[in-house]
Amino acid sequence: MPIRWRLTLFIALVIGAILLVLGLTLFFLLRDALLSGVEDTVRNRAVTAARDAEAGEALDEEDADEFALDGIFIVVRDEGGRIIDQTVNLRSTKEMEDAVWRRTLESGRPEGGAAELSPEGSDYVYAVPVNPSKGPARVVEAGKSYEPVKETLAVFGTVLAAGIGAAFLFSIGGAYLLARAALRPVDAVTSAAREMGEGNLSKRLPVANPRDEVGRLAATINGLLSRLEAAFTRREEVLERQRRFAADASHELRTPLTAISGHARMLDEWALEEDPERARRSVGAIRREAGRMRSLVESLLALTRGDDGAGLAVGRHDLAAVAEEAAQAARAAAGGKVAVEYVRPGRKIEATFDRDRVLQAASILLDNAVRYTLEGGSVTVSLREEDGRAALEVSDTGVGIPEDELPLIFERFHRTDPSRADGGAGLGLSIARQIAESHGGKIRVRSTPGEGSTFTLLLPKRPQPRS
Repeated sequence: MPIRWRLTLFIALVIGAILLVLGLTLFFLLRDALLSGVEDTVRNRAVTAARDAEAGEALDEEDADEFALDGIFIVVRDEGGRIIDQTVNLRSTKEMEDAVWRRTLESGRPEGGAAELSPEGSDYVYAVPVNPSKGPARVVEAGKSYEPVKETLAVFGTVLAAGIGAAFLFSIGGAYLLARAALRPVDAVTSAAREMGEGNLSKRLPVANPRDEVGRLAATINGLLSRLEAAFTRREEVLERQRRFAADASHELRTPLTAISGHARMLDEWALEEDPERARRSVGAIRREAGRMRSLVESLLALTRGDDGAGLAVGRHDLAAVAEEAAQAARAAAGGKVAVEYVRPGRKIEATFDRDRVLQAASILLDNAVRYTLEGGSVTVSLREEDGRAALEVSDTGVGIPEDELPLIFERFHRTDPSRADGGAGLGLSIARQIAESHGGKIRVRSTPGEGSTFTLLLPKRPQPRS
């Protein structure tokens, strides 16, 4: 059964139960009030008539008319139960052994109860014992028929039942309309959600009232959809980078493999016997290409280990010693074509890091600076403290980086100037940034084309590994 009908049925049943309880309560309260009114009136009239009887006054026509106004009849009996006087002619029925007048005579005190004395049928009778100064009267009975009360209750019960039935029917209609109005936002949410698919996560559910339960649910789902959309977007970006990475890696590996294959075929076919000098050059080329492939594979493995969250052998080290070691290696590799200057800081700059990985990052920055600096230029390495972090800065007087290229230089296999890459695969800066981020740091760059670039490796002085 749909929720709309279940909600309608539940509301209607609850309202029906409430109406029934209220109706029954009202009916019984009215019945008790009417019956109590009859009994109170009869008792008062009986006491009044008993007083008159004790005074020796007989019932006259005026008294009968007065009592008849309230529908009351009066009966005066002797000690044997015989009727001495009465205001109306009662039915001649055989008296029961437990008649009200008999109980009154036996107990000597007023008694009341149901009897059938009047022509209407069921009556309430109240008997009062008397001891008149004149005459034989012993009991005065007053009574009134229950029939007017029963008729009133019958009419009231019919009207009440019809009213409860009509109210119940109206409650069903009202409950259905209420349920439909309450569930209309759910229908709108369902329709909107049905239109959505994996390729259309940009749609959002309508929020009619953000303060009610359905509105909060729709807002929550919209937040979930936003996160899903962002996750799918990131997934597509990651997949695209992986596809591009695989294509670039394949391209980079294809070049040395093609060269190695060509030289090997040449050696196999004729160079070893016909041209020993050419054979030696081919062997040298094979060795160079193999070294290039080994360097590329090592870079790829380093990136993969970083992506997989490889652990760091962190410790407390002097960053100045690491910078000096990297500068000496870069100076030796430059061979005097580019001046590599190390500016020693005034004091030790200690931080917590993996020494080998940070040395690798510093070497990459220095190698990059030397590679893109023209002969006769210079590269400077310096250290300082910045905002509670240790900063290793590498500045050069090289060709610089165009402004539109700056956001791309840390992308894998990206080269700013392929003609001056000297066989590099374009992975160095990606590895350096990965090392910095694994320590909770970062690499900052500023550059002016034709004047040079400055790369700054920032490391926290306390360990802050990325999650």
